[in-house]
Amino acid sequence: MKLALIRRQFAAVGGAELYVQRLLSALVSAGHEVHLYAEKWQGAHPGVIMHTVPVKANRALGPIVFAEAVSRLLTETDYDVVFSLERTVKQDVYRAGDGLHRVWLQQRKRYASWWRRPFVGLGAFHANMVALEARTFDPANTRHIIVNSDMVKQEILTHFPFPAERIHLIRNGVETARFQHQDRAAMRAQFGYKDSDFVLLFVGSGWERKGLPFLLRLMRQWQTSQPDVKLLVVGKGRLGSKPPPNVTLAGPMKKVEEAYAAADLMTFLPIYEPCANVIAEALSSGLPVITSRFNGANELIQPGINGHILADPADLPSLETAIHFWKSKSDRHPVPTDLPLDLETNVQSTLRLLESAAAEKK
Repeated sequence: MKLALIRRQFAAVGGAELYVQRLLSALVSAGHEVHLYAEKWQGAHPGVIMHTVPVKANRALGPIVFAEAVSRLLTETDYDVVFSLERTVKQDVYRAGDGLHRVWLQQRKRYASWWRRPFVGLGAFHANMVALEARTFDPANTRHIIVNSDMVKQEILTHFPFPAERIHLIRNGVETARFQHQDRAAMRAQFGYKDSDFVLLFVGSGWERKGLPFLLRLMRQWQTSQPDVKLLVVGKGRLGSKPPPNVTLAGPMKKVEEAYAAADLMTFLPIYEPCANVIAEALSSGLPVITSRFNGANELIQPGINGHILADPADLPSLETAIHFWKSKSDRHPVPTDLPLDLETNVQSTLRLLESAAAEKK
């Protein structure tokens, strides 16, 4: 099989990039000829043929310029299957890993301050992304779509006339072994936590979208009333000039598994997230999870068994109740999950779909 894979920015590190690296490795190992189309890349697999897609445009025009440029380049070669991880013009298989931009804008407006709501979604960048998204989800331009959650599938069916039978659910996967068998006592000591502390964990950047402000609001309320509850924040950002004393900012961590080992409960309350890898990472670590219904990864949660799902991420009373439920449990054994979390299952399922799409095209 001669395959073209599209990824605008490609690097050897990062959760999404780890998936791409594993997929590229599996494709090359299976004897397929793999071509990667990217504007920039770092550390590509040695068996992959690289194609540079030059983009000279500002932020507003960049996605459209890239999509049209890669479309022109693809006409120069015949491929058995074209697999895009970006919103592009024409492909056999598109992976909707970023969800729907129009839904993100709806959610952002819903949770924005009253004075910001009229401005959410304005500007050429958002208009161009919505227009490009419509081209990508046109069934005449895309034959198959991979989604990482049923939530995203339902959003596609709501907003576009795309055939349901051509949408395939392949959940995200993580390196499960990496998050197991860590030294909990050593990690808690590293962060300065006592045995009696109950440690909440937040992992991620882009804090507005991922709900950190809701957690910070609760931690400010709990400074004196719940002094044994702590929040550990892993990710890039600033907490402001006066962060609550019960909140620790660890910043980005290369060994993020150490943060999971130190924690008691994952708290991740996005206003929109197609399928957060951090939920699978937490469950692989044995941590229960509190997340929102606007996170496609909530489909991994069995309420009361391995976590809770909030109907509204801004509902602090419900968040308090859920935290107290897990804080009150005397046994803190690893929580179970019924669905596979490993990266290899994801890669192999993707590989089978690509091979099927290539055979169908012939």
